[in-house]
Amino acid sequence: MRRTPRLSLTAAVLAASLGLAGTSGAQAQPETAIVTVLVDNAKVMRLPERTQTVIVGNPMIADVTLQKNGVLVLTGKSFGSTNLIALDGGGTMLAESMIRVEAPQAAVITVQRGLDRESYSCTPNCQPSAQLGDASKYFGEVSNQADSRRKLAIGGSAGPER
Repeated sequence: MRRTPRLSLTAAVLAASLGLAGTSGAQAQPETAIVTVLVDNAKVMRLPERTQTVIVGNPMIADVTLQKNGVLVLTGKSFGSTNLIALDGGGTMLAESMIRVEAPQAAVITVQRGLDRESYSCTPNCQPSAQLGDASKYFGEVSNQADSRRKLAIGGSAGPER
């Protein structure tokens, strides 16, 4: 068996910790690693050399963006687990990782009002922060305000015309 050569020390440590520096060869089965990312956050990963295809089992849970030189950006989209597979040009699996997308724990306060839930980001002052699982009405109101603000920031019209 041959290990992936020429990774920098930092990249080799990162790839090994993520389970993406798997062995090559038709008989070798790469070890499955668990990678944890927070929802609405990104993590940088290095793919094994010769990777031609990257597959995400459920793109509603996590998404990937390929960068230059075998770098992959993994973004947590929704809570849950899925898998990530790296294949070479011949379709041989080079690596597989389990992706676990979790909720951020720090600085988020959850307010439960009966069956309705509201989330607030307290960094350091508490402000509304729409999170998956919040009550539909609260989520919609907070999301609409954030979207209107984003449109104003990029020069779009979010309110009445002058």
